[in-house]
Amino acid sequence: MEKLRLFFGENGFNPDQQTTIAQSFSRQELTRGSFYLREGQISQQLGFVEHGLFHYFCARDGEEITTYTTGSNGFLVSLSSFLKQRPARESIRALTDGIIWVIQKPSFDQLRREIVSFERFYVGMLEEQINCIDQSRFNLLTLTAEERYQRLMTEEPQLLQDVPLHHLASILGVTPRHLSRIRGQIR
Repeated sequence: MEKLRLFFGENGFNPDQQTTIAQSFSRQELTRGSFYLREGQISQQLGFVEHGLFHYFCARDGEEITTYTTGSNGFLVSLSSFLKQRPARESIRALTDGIIWVIQKPSFDQLRREIVSFERFYVGMLEEQINCIDQSRFNLLTLTAEERYQRLMTEEPQLLQDVPLHHLASILGVTPRHLSRIRGQIR
């Protein structure tokens, strides 16, 4: 729980607020391959990743299409499902063993009502997600696969070490074979 408290401390919460917020979360361990959320379920919780790597994906025509990955100090949530309480369009699965801290939606909503700075934190988190989604969409539409890979090398080099090749290829919108060719040309 200390990493969770530290995260909220680094994001401007005073010690009392850190304690109140952290006590609203419960610890979960997920093993590699286990699901945090399955497509079609309604997301009832938001998770903070203490340790581990997770990927978001949807299954189409028998293939998994990875749309996003998150690791330590990131959040796990099917955002539209959590916010609107409708079935998730993607699944979230552990790529490694992980430790997460989860908060149920009613507790999350209560923190938003009771701690003004938590509401501001939440709005900032949403704005950051919107910017990430917008940037990703823009990159897919305007950059070549090679340019997207080079951007990944510059902006998120740890993913190249941590995420399996077939998931990276899916995130970049190419086949694993095409990604191997790109990597060979850029090295």
